[in-house]
Amino acid sequence: MTTQTDVITESREPGSSGQGSPPPSATRGGESKRSIEQISLLLFICIPFVALAAAVPLAWGRGLSWLDVGLMVGMYFLGCHGITIGFHRHFTHGSFKANRPLKVALAIAGSMAVEGPIVRWVADHRRHHKFSDAEGDPHSPWRYGETLPALMKGLWWAHMGWLFDEEQTPQQKYAPDLIKDPAIRRVSRDFWLWTAISLLIPPLVGGLATMSWYGAFTAFFWGSLVRVALLHHVTWSINSICHAVGKRPFKSRDRSGNVWWLAVLSCGESWHNLHHADPTSARHGVLRGQIDSSARLIRWFELAGWATDVRWPDAARIESRRQENNRQDVDEAA
Repeated sequence: MTTQTDVITESREPGSSGQGSPPPSATRGGESKRSIEQISLLLFICIPFVALAAAVPLAWGRGLSWLDVGLMVGMYFLGCHGITIGFHRHFTHGSFKANRPLKVALAIAGSMAVEGPIVRWVADHRRHHKFSDAEGDPHSPWRYGETLPALMKGLWWAHMGWLFDEEQTPQQKYAPDLIKDPAIRRVSRDFWLWTAISLLIPPLVGGLATMSWYGAFTAFFWGSLVRVALLHHVTWSINSICHAVGKRPFKSRDRSGNVWWLAVLSCGESWHNLHHADPTSARHGVLRGQIDSSARLIRWFELAGWATDVRWPDAARIESRRQENNRQDVDEAA
């Protein structure tokens, strides 16, 4: 039986759209980036980053309230779990099956993280796994070599630089299953709508709660700009930091590592070594003490009957992927 992960080896050559397949515009984002898209991408990266840099001095005065903190944290983890549970574990790797409402909700929540249309995101990530830390990987920090200068250049490329590469992952080759789904295709095509909603919710709530333009402004600053910047850099750190450093208790064909201090902010994604050792596992933090909020939420979805066929890791499967001389207690599946 063919799974979502298997489709990357059964597709056509890059650039082929296939008979009767929707055009690239149907999912937003074709095989190359236009100049207007490059400019938009630059603005979406730089403006939130400038906002993040200004966050500390602004907070020193009275430009931060508990409402701003609540909006920032709430919107952050909504988008983060949309990426980790939806875009990554469900749509990219098929770690579980979701009923239709949950599937669409996860696609929208992930889109609200402002990390690009879902079809493009999934295609890039499937390609990353196919060529992880080898030629063809869109964002390996080892792209330029293993010397210190090469690694510094590679870390920049893996963190942000690859986003400006004009060559795009062929979506028909790496995400044909998503393109064939009308609802997901629609969510992908309407990416800018979800972006606008994501950015406008905090100032709307902040303005109404305080009945002031200033309350709307500070909510927009913290709940929209700073939140987006932080989530972007945490996500990109999985591509860069987690493929350059970290412990590697499990066998994988790349240099993926576990970075514990990113676990909470990444919603469990920084237990990256197990993920690359067993990509379809619904839980990444499988050892005792490894926090994985995404796995916990998937478990709740399962208990509610919204998620089925969840691929929880069992002790035997985890043990078979261990490196020699790495023995820790295995935590029970979510």
